[in-house]
Amino acid sequence: MASSSGNDDDLTIPRAAINKMIKETLPNVRVANDARELVVNCCTEFIHLISSEANEICNKSEKKTISPEHVIQALESLGFGSYISEVKEVLQECKTVALKRRKASSRLENLGIPEEELLRQQQELFAKVSEAVQYCLWLFLQFDTYKFYALDLGFFSFPTTETGTSILL
Repeated sequence: MASSSGNDDDLTIPRAAINKMIKETLPNVRVANDARELVVNCCTEFIHLISSEANEICNKSEKKTISPEHVIQALESLGFGSYISEVKEVLQECKTVALKRRKASSRLENLGIPEEELLRQQQELFAKVSEAVQYCLWLFLQFDTYKFYALDLGFFSFPTTETGTSILL
């Protein structure tokens, strides 16, 4: 069993998680603190056992990151094959949730900005671009050549050669 030093506390499952699991599993049973501590220690030891075996499997396959497949192989090799179907179900649920989160984070409606406001912002951007294009056309017509880029307009950058000469010259 683990001692109660600071380093060992970093390597255990949070007691709140264990208490919640015990309460959900045994809702009408009072569990003594010693028993709760034993459950924490057993869970921690189980995780260390599985992760060590998964790490060995990972190293044998010359990988640098432990994957879910390594954990599943570790469960099988340590005699916990009966857990594999449930582990695969949970893994699939996790993948589904992660995919939904990625999709949800990129959706426009999740920005929290009403569609009318987005449309107004879009129209404002179109107006700014239109003004910039009109100003550039006006400048172009004011000069005999298109060398107006020498003016510091702030919204143009023209490609140059290695010597710094504009390609447009």
